[in-house]
Amino acid sequence: MTLFTNPRQHKLRLTPRNKQEKREKAQMGSSGVSWKLADHPKLPKGKTVAVVVLDGWGEAKPNEYNCIATAETPCMDSLKKGAPERWRLVRAHGTAVGLPTEDDMGNSEVGHNALGAGRIFAQGAKLVDIALASGKIFEGEGFNYIKESFANGTLHLIGLLSDGGVHSRLDQLQLLLKGVGERGVKRVRVHILTDGRDVLDGSSVGFVETLENDLAKLREKGIDAKIASGGGRMNVTMDRYENDWNVVKRGWDAQVLGEAPYKFTNALEAVKKLRAEPKANDQYLPPFVIVDESGKPVGPIVDGDAVVTFNFRADRMVMIAKSLEYENFDKFDRVRVPKIRYAGMLEYDGELKLPSHYLVSPPEIDRTSGEYLVKNGIRTFACSETVKFGHVTFFWNGNRSGYFNAELEKYVEIPSDSGITFNEKPNMKALQIAEKARDAILSRNFDQVRVNLPNGDMVGHTGDIEATVVACKAADEAVKMILDAIEQVGGIYVVTADHGNAEDMVKRDKSGNPLLKDGKVQILTSHTLEPVPIAIGGPGLSPGVRFRNDVPSGGLANVAATVINLHGFEAPSDYEQTLIEVADK
Repeated sequence: MTLFTNPRQHKLRLTPRNKQEKREKAQMGSSGVSWKLADHPKLPKGKTVAVVVLDGWGEAKPNEYNCIATAETPCMDSLKKGAPERWRLVRAHGTAVGLPTEDDMGNSEVGHNALGAGRIFAQGAKLVDIALASGKIFEGEGFNYIKESFANGTLHLIGLLSDGGVHSRLDQLQLLLKGVGERGVKRVRVHILTDGRDVLDGSSVGFVETLENDLAKLREKGIDAKIASGGGRMNVTMDRYENDWNVVKRGWDAQVLGEAPYKFTNALEAVKKLRAEPKANDQYLPPFVIVDESGKPVGPIVDGDAVVTFNFRADRMVMIAKSLEYENFDKFDRVRVPKIRYAGMLEYDGELKLPSHYLVSPPEIDRTSGEYLVKNGIRTFACSETVKFGHVTFFWNGNRSGYFNAELEKYVEIPSDSGITFNEKPNMKALQIAEKARDAILSRNFDQVRVNLPNGDMVGHTGDIEATVVACKAADEAVKMILDAIEQVGGIYVVTADHGNAEDMVKRDKSGNPLLKDGKVQILTSHTLEPVPIAIGGPGLSPGVRFRNDVPSGGLANVAATVINLHGFEAPSDYEQTLIEVADK
């Protein structure tokens, strides 16, 4: 993921022509923002600060599925055991990174947003609410992309019909329907997935009645609007972590091919009759399609149509997004692959850039720590390999490409291995990243050296436990190289992570015991809800600097103010509070 090729083509918004302009504009931007940071009363300037982000490195109890605990990680172990007042845990999921609930796993995109921004910005459902309320959802690239199918094609909406607010919300679907109805859509088909998991079992009947009333209002306006197919969320479409592709296939067959074991002439009848079967419940309703009087499906997806998956939560949308978007797809026989315009409600996977079109863009983040520091003269070096280069630059800088000041910054991307899965070479490019960071530190040309080490996350996603152990060892060795360089220049280090992954590689039941399937443990390849470590140190760290005890619920967004302090500045007043204090002698 090369976000830009020639940094000097990406000019600063402020390009001073002389020294006087440069001084003035460093303190006051064209937007009226005062960029000048106050000096910290107790911490000096001038120390090189290394910021190391271990991707997918959470903290959990040691066991055979904790690859971090199993691996040889003497450097990270020494940070934890050596100075307790300079090591702690921070939250990296849920509301700490702007996601709606504490059941929402963190990810690399929101994690780096929080690390760099110093504040918590709305992500997920909150972001969709804002976009719908302002109308921006109907003005963006994603909507304009699907709108091109309105004249001659059908708009298909696929998602969880529920007001549970965990994966989707009925009111958001209603507003989306109202909006497309006002913007030229001629034909709409909704493919519903019943809930019963985040809401009461049986509530599907009421949700279908509500949706049918909304579709009837669209029909009164001359819009051909109907429910086309359905099924329970745990049986149709909404699988996750590639646990069972047959779930997605059942959805594909109903939604795209118009084929299902049950056929009805209306959705309310379908849900009521299927729920009347023995042991039936909303979660596991079988797939069904709606047919006309002649038995023909009323809404299979065909060439020229547009498709929107309207869930805002990503985990159970990634698999269907792959089936809808990928040309080369081998998880099941799709039989027929229509040429469609597909958009997600959001981008569901920032690493895969999946889907490539989405209705709601990432949050608009201003005044990031990176911009503040550069405008206060901090020379900055950032580096990772391709799979995480964008995270340590683009996402860190508030979803912004390019440099703030090409004279003060240098971003280095090391090409990731291609054509293989990362467990085949679990060391990845950790050594090369560390070498680049080491050289940047020893050159003394930079005040901040920032890197992301992807191993724990990218190898963890493969589910290969042995390879992930090797990956964690490689990341630890890279950290050691960087910290040795900091030692040589009398600098400061901050070592942290963006979310959990490698520390728990098995699916667990509610009691915390490994889940079994066919007598074998089920491997977990996703992120986790675990907190992540942060450690500070180095010869340049002033005596008395320690983590505070009065920020027990600190999260990734608190790291930015901490780093700004270590550069000798006070953080902006609206940033999440710093994690450190300077104890009196």
